[in-house]
Amino acid sequence: MEHNQAVDGLLSLFSKANRDLSTVHNKLHKEFQQVYPDNANPMKLVARLKKIEEEMSSLKDQCRELLAAKQDLIDKARTLLVGNRTLLQRLQVSSGAPITSDADDPAFASFNQIIDEWTLQVKSRTAQEQNRSKNEGEEEPGSDDINQLLFSAIVQSN
Repeated sequence: MEHNQAVDGLLSLFSKANRDLSTVHNKLHKEFQQVYPDNANPMKLVARLKKIEEEMSSLKDQCRELLAAKQDLIDKARTLLVGNRTLLQRLQVSSGAPITSDADDPAFASFNQIIDEWTLQVKSRTAQEQNRSKNEGEEEPGSDDINQLLFSAIVQSN
């Protein structure tokens, strides 16, 4: 295969530049090893920061998925428990047994307390995101639906 003289010269120049850059890299690496302790080496710190930034992106995505799954679980549990509770109360009425009120059912009250705490956390986070959005000129959602609030918090944190 024939090469033009200009192409051969260009390849030679690039090869020399590559060798020179490798030499500079190696010298800097050795100098940093001598001057800085191993954990303070700026080259290693930059590499660690880049790796952390990459992992943070993945971690944020996983947290969003976890939040969405948690909300889905809460919604399904609430639907199932409230439905079962309604059926139980109908059975109590039809059998003539006294109806268990919400106040007399500690498990149901505890469940509602947990749901209310979760809702408060989501609303608090959403309010913080909305305050940031107002400062950035974005519109805020006006819904009290917990799923909409959670969705807004997730989307606005992107």
